[in-house]
Amino acid sequence: MSDDARDAELTAAGPNGVAVDELPADRYIDRELSWLAFNQRVLELAEDPAIPLLERANFLAIFASNLDEFFMVRVAGLRRRIITGLAVPTNVGRAPTDVLADINRTAYELQQRHARCFREQVKPGLAEAGVRIVDWDQLDAADREVLTEYYEQHIYPVLMPLAVDPAHPFPYISGRALNLSIRVRNPRTEKVEFARLKVPQMIPRYVRVDRRESVDDVRYIPLEALIANQLDGLFPGMEVMDHHVFRVTRNEDMEIEEDETENLIQALEKELLRRRFGPPIRLEISDDMDEATLELLVREFDIDEQQVYTLAGPLDLSGLFALTRVARPDLKFQPHIPVTHPQFRTSSPSEKPDTFSAIARHEVLVHHPYESFSTSVQAFVEQAATDPDVLAIKQTLYRTSGDSPIVAALIKAAEAGKQVLALVEVKARFDEEANITWARKLEQAGVHVVYGLVGLKTHCKLVQVIREEGGRLAHYCHIGTGNYNPKTSRIYEDFGLFTSSPEVGRDVTKLFNVLSGYAIETDYDRLLVAPLQLRSGLLERIEREAEHARAGRPSGIRLKANSMVDEKIIDALYRASQAGVPIEIWVRGICSIRAGVPGLSENIRVRSILGRYLEHSRIYAFENDGGEREIFIGSADLMHRNLDRRIEVLVQLTDRAHLARVDRFFEFAFSDDVSSWRMLPDGTWERRVVGANGEPLPDLQDLVMIDRTEARSRRAR
Repeated sequence: MSDDARDAELTAAGPNGVAVDELPADRYIDRELSWLAFNQRVLELAEDPAIPLLERANFLAIFASNLDEFFMVRVAGLRRRIITGLAVPTNVGRAPTDVLADINRTAYELQQRHARCFREQVKPGLAEAGVRIVDWDQLDAADREVLTEYYEQHIYPVLMPLAVDPAHPFPYISGRALNLSIRVRNPRTEKVEFARLKVPQMIPRYVRVDRRESVDDVRYIPLEALIANQLDGLFPGMEVMDHHVFRVTRNEDMEIEEDETENLIQALEKELLRRRFGPPIRLEISDDMDEATLELLVREFDIDEQQVYTLAGPLDLSGLFALTRVARPDLKFQPHIPVTHPQFRTSSPSEKPDTFSAIARHEVLVHHPYESFSTSVQAFVEQAATDPDVLAIKQTLYRTSGDSPIVAALIKAAEAGKQVLALVEVKARFDEEANITWARKLEQAGVHVVYGLVGLKTHCKLVQVIREEGGRLAHYCHIGTGNYNPKTSRIYEDFGLFTSSPEVGRDVTKLFNVLSGYAIETDYDRLLVAPLQLRSGLLERIEREAEHARAGRPSGIRLKANSMVDEKIIDALYRASQAGVPIEIWVRGICSIRAGVPGLSENIRVRSILGRYLEHSRIYAFENDGGEREIFIGSADLMHRNLDRRIEVLVQLTDRAHLARVDRFFEFAFSDDVSSWRMLPDGTWERRVVGANGEPLPDLQDLVMIDRTEARSRRAR
């Protein structure tokens, strides 16, 4: 039976003969509104007075950055489909125009709430703690003199005021940049003119007012406020009447037409150029903007009133990322120090671990950022680059930093004469230009660089090292849930499995042959690989749990993902719930399944946890009659793109200690004694931060760090 036929069979009939078309029509939650609910959870962290103030500022910045990307991609794509007539009903069967109206209304309400949080909570709180964001009129003459000197030396030379008149057409306004709209009057003719001034993005958004040594009482002024109070010098001889701040978000969704006649890199570079000039999707304006200026902007951007967001307070609070670097540890989370996994520990901190010996002795499951990336993944690749017995290194790279030690190690290995293959996903959204740059550096060093398969993104996280040992070839593999990026590894929660299993080695070898050559492979032992077998593999296991439940045998499903949207998977989970399978779903972002609905999903519990770390790992666990339980970790979320249009990998964990560790992780997350958001039957989310005794509930991420530290101490004893 083909995978498609098997999917259709599993999808068509549920327990006791209940067919999918008998499931309620309203069984899904709209994916776009679910995403906005996720960003609301981020905002709730910014509103939480129990969280340190600079961390609350950081969550405000994350909310703003998230929303920008949502508009640039999701809203932009929806509007484009509506305009071109290609829009189809959404996953809940609603007209796209109605969903777009809901998005605009909900997003606007959230942005206003976001602005109020900064204006009424975070900004005053920071000021009370000695980190003040001030306006020009709050400064004395000495402060203004210092700032004017800074402006003249560091800002004025790079400013470019652009006139708008019959001789100067309305200029191109780049996406996400802050701008000042300025009206000036010529005193000779009394004519009022309009000018636009871009706030330079390469200059720090918040300018330190004074240079005193004290860090307990510091003042900053927003860059746009400093510039706005120096406008007379930019328009000598003219009377500056008023100025207002505005910002436009553009369509930056990528549509790459791939065919065999055009080089992928060339196609991507053309699309990146087109992205810069994508149509406007959202116009944010300060609430004091005059009608004449607003009419001009609306006309020139060719947008409707639904796309105009009038906001009080500073625009683009993603600039608050800069403030979080202020040296005030008392206003931040207490640091978590990643520990080295016990199997990679050395007798001296300066001694590098022998990762091959450790992995050969026993498979290693690492959990970042609780356990160090540098002493595990990075050390593994670096050792492979210099080990004389290593013959070849193969690695997928989806996102990494340009100065990454991983990239440097691959270059070093190639220069040492080793066979090195790097599969670089140049279509990784918003990292395309950076990926092209360092992919070319890898090529110049002699690394074999491939760019994946036409029509598919390569999202899996794999490293394979081939090493000669005693006249035979040994395979050492790392399969992870997160990117090979040392910077994000400190803030993204991810798992990774190191193994020297011949079985996994054969699987990974087959997969790399698929990725770099013309092989078509569906036969894997410990891997589930998308797009050919992952969806069907998950559906089979979900149905198997339902069969166990109907027969009265032990059953259970635990899932952890960033997003859950795929309708086939959701319907299979509903049928499993109806059969009596207890199901726990841990999701960070979008979640289209409904939890706790009588007759449909009363056996489904859904949790969401957000905190200092971004919950990024994907875990799929099946009880399987209480016998040989199956737990997989990997790169795939439960979305159409992951299951159908990407190369994704899940690897099965087999070590009992690893299975127990994952179980403990879920027990923390679903405990009533841990802070989390719980989905209610109507699809809304309830945050629980206080226990039955009235005491604050502990944070899961704090508990996991304590657990890892205590585990290391037990090993040391």
